[in-house]
Amino acid sequence: MTNYESVDFFTDESLLEDPYPYFEHLRSKCPVVATPHYGVVAVSGYDEATEIYRNHETFSSCNSVVGPFAAFPEPLEGDDVSEIIDRNRDQLPMNEHMVTMDASMHARERALLMRLITPKRLKENEAFMWSAVDRQLDEFIGDGRCEFISAYAQPFAMLVVADVLGVPEADHQSFRQFFGLSANPGGIRVATGGAEATDYSQQPLNALDSLDEWFATYIEDRRREPRRDVLTDLALANYTDGSTPDVASVVRTATFLFAAGQETTARLLATGLKYLAENPELQDELRSHRERIPDFIEEALRIESPVKADFRLARRAISVGGVDIEAGTPVMLLNGAANRDPRRFECPAEFRIDRANAKEHLAFGRGTHSCPGGPLARAEGRISIERILDRMRDIRLSEEHHGPPGDRRFQYEPTWVLRGLHDLHIEFTPIEAPK
Repeated sequence: MTNYESVDFFTDESLLEDPYPYFEHLRSKCPVVATPHYGVVAVSGYDEATEIYRNHETFSSCNSVVGPFAAFPEPLEGDDVSEIIDRNRDQLPMNEHMVTMDASMHARERALLMRLITPKRLKENEAFMWSAVDRQLDEFIGDGRCEFISAYAQPFAMLVVADVLGVPEADHQSFRQFFGLSANPGGIRVATGGAEATDYSQQPLNALDSLDEWFATYIEDRRREPRRDVLTDLALANYTDGSTPDVASVVRTATFLFAAGQETTARLLATGLKYLAENPELQDELRSHRERIPDFIEEALRIESPVKADFRLARRAISVGGVDIEAGTPVMLLNGAANRDPRRFECPAEFRIDRANAKEHLAFGRGTHSCPGGPLARAEGRISIERILDRMRDIRLSEEHHGPPGDRRFQYEPTWVLRGLHDLHIEFTPIEAPK
């Protein structure tokens, strides 16, 4: 039995399959509590996590991706370490991407992204999704079985984000091969469990270099010869002050959306299919009442938040939830724990499609750094589930791979950043696609 008092969240593989008892242990001590490793303060309470997410002036996002392994060349000493953070932030992994930026720097880059993810563009993208779902399902539907993540979730999510960014359809297959052949298919994975968890000396500052080069070619081409396409809109977009971003800034905006958008959406889709496969009556319910599919998606996001741990670094001394946090403290926001806080969600371990406040979950964070791709992920989930229910009946888990009811076994990705199944083998009865 795991000793939760001494367990190392970042390296202990016993927490991979089911981290929720550990989260409950932390919350039973205090929703904001110091842990015995790396100086981390863990936040498992909903209200406390929301407060920290919204207080972007006190809590820096510079370590959002690398957590307590953000190595500064000088000690973070004093009651306010803002100057030290800002002076050395360019030494941290992923510093070039908006997820790690603060204040005006973040606002400027996010505004550039939001000029791309407009309601009009998302509506156009949704039309693409309907055809992309069927094209992807057509690749395996006749087999009556598949490993759902590699057969559907990852390639579908990749194609959708590629379309949002305006990647020409002629290049879609090349992008599939790029992700499928890389050592890191389906998205970015910049922090893992096990021995790798503390070895950030070997991590590149920018884990998306190869993808950056690809998009740089697109952006440079569109600036030389503008076309009537989305990539041109992105290439020619200005900051809110009217200045023109350099190519590298535009590229980083595109590639981070491209990579991060796939990773979390693929996990959402896998969670949804897992719950459908385990609950046949839910399949029938959603087929009869398609208007309930958005509620299903929200509850899937709540009960299995794709982001397991997000991080902030305290710029100055502050008290949260009655607990003092010193300047320079790495603060771990456990979204999956907050989304199961019984003070906010009744019987939080139960999957309830009729949960009235499911949409209050923190799966997409809160505040200025809330996930800009949230509407996109919701649409991908809604359309995927609806079309899958059109084309599959009797969706069930493969007992060969996951064991019989009552003795299921699942393998989860060995990462402390993300929560997601490594594989999901399903079986089903194919049905003819409605016209």
